[in-house]
Amino acid sequence: MITKQVYTGKTKNVFALDNGNYLLKFKDDCTGKDGVFDPGENSVGLKIDGVGKVNLKMSVYFFEKINAAGIRTHYVSADMDDVTMEVLPAKVFGHGLEVICRYRAVGSFFRRYGEYITEGAELPEYVEMTFKNDEKGDPLVTKDGLVALNIMTEQQYDDIKEMTRRVTRIVGDDMKAKGMELYDIKFEFGYDKDGKVMLIDEIASGNMRVYKDGKYIEPMTLSKLFFA
Repeated sequence: MITKQVYTGKTKNVFALDNGNYLLKFKDDCTGKDGVFDPGENSVGLKIDGVGKVNLKMSVYFFEKINAAGIRTHYVSADMDDVTMEVLPAKVFGHGLEVICRYRAVGSFFRRYGEYITEGAELPEYVEMTFKNDEKGDPLVTKDGLVALNIMTEQQYDDIKEMTRRVTRIVGDDMKAKGMELYDIKFEFGYDKDGKVMLIDEIASGNMRVYKDGKYIEPMTLSKLFFA
């Protein structure tokens, strides 16, 4: 039973449940600019009917698969009709941290390091972390930096890195089975009261960059192709 709303997000609202867990309510609001959907934007730019349910459907699909693989997540259950997902309580690292796993040199990685690598070149499950800070442009942070700032321990960093690679393989293998290629994907992690790391938030098409026959697939198109 819902007790109260505790957070209003761009694409999801969060409610506290009386069993100690939380409920994520997926919305049809999307990040974008000038009415154009863009998962990289930091503000809501438009509403797409049904996008909340599509994001929930993909998240449930992967969370159930990841849980079955023995990787810790916050996922408990979902109600597709109500477009909600029940999750375990988790604290975020710092004020929020994004973890990216890259198979190809595209996007911000290529913009930063283009003088050393060709665009689209293969990468060996490259993992990087950035602070969620719009004003500072989501700055990169190293393992040593995270430990020095008391945001996480070395063990937590190592656990996140290994979990990220394992989850990315699961997603990537599924995309490959459907004739598509995962270039990179973005995750969020948190930790429980004992400090154990778990995968949190969502695993939706807007958080990944996928190509087919060398061409980028828009998130909404990706969702349709994935569940076709």
